[in-house]
Amino acid sequence: MNHWLILMVAIVLEVIATSALKQSDGFSKLVPSVVAGLGYAGAFWLLAISLKTIPVGIAYAVWAGVGIMAITLIGWVLYGQKLDVPAIAGVAMIGGGVVLINVFSSVSTH
Repeated sequence: MNHWLILMVAIVLEVIATSALKQSDGFSKLVPSVVAGLGYAGAFWLLAISLKTIPVGIAYAVWAGVGIMAITLIGWVLYGQKLDVPAIAGVAMIGGGVVLINVFSSVSTH
């Protein structure tokens, strides 16, 4: 079983859940609230499975970094969130950090 693929699916579920959380309007809308709850439950379950072989620090760095980049993009495209130059630079640095860890760190391999 490819634990990196499992981690990526976990991240997708977390991003879906976070988007649904925004749409739930403070848990006042049933369907988005249920999607958020189920999405987070599935995301954390898959994250736990991925941690069987991926070091926790590396997995969480990838989880957070990719999630931040995806949610920022979704916020910009779907919700009209404005991004200024510092926000774009910050997100780019987060993405660069994830790439740096996965391409150059020997810790991420086993």
